[in-house]
Amino acid sequence: MIYLLILLVIAVDQATKYWAINTLQYIGEIPIIQNIFHLTFVRNFGAAFGIFPNQKLFFIITKSIAIIGFSLFLYKNRKIHKALKVGILFIISGAAGNLIDRIRFGFVIDFFDFRVWPVFNIADMSVVVGAMLVSYVILRYDSITPKEL
Repeated sequence: MIYLLILLVIAVDQATKYWAINTLQYIGEIPIIQNIFHLTFVRNFGAAFGIFPNQKLFFIITKSIAIIGFSLFLYKNRKIHKALKVGILFIISGAAGNLIDRIRFGFVIDFFDFRVWPVFNIADMSVVVGAMLVSYVILRYDSITPKEL
């Protein structure tokens, strides 16, 4: 049941990117809160913050390795903290959402623009939330598996 989270995040990510490429691309940007939060269509040819631009094959390979690696980790470690599992599932979902863009378009579609931060998307948010959950478990517990009561 929890694996439906992957499909849900990917579906929402791809649906919003579909809207962005078919609508927002032609508008350019929509101010939601003037000078604070806009929806701005951006083609990101790099990684986070646009670093390493035009490295499509590198990103496809590394994201594929990450997805396979995290999936194998979950398969081999079934009795882990639920927060760790959900965090990893969010990371897999975000990586897969942006991987789909790289394969389809050669770039990632970004559109959430807070003006003081690089433009991002749902997949990026998924990776960040997942990393926060994984970090929480690592910092909070002595083990990745919960202790029996």
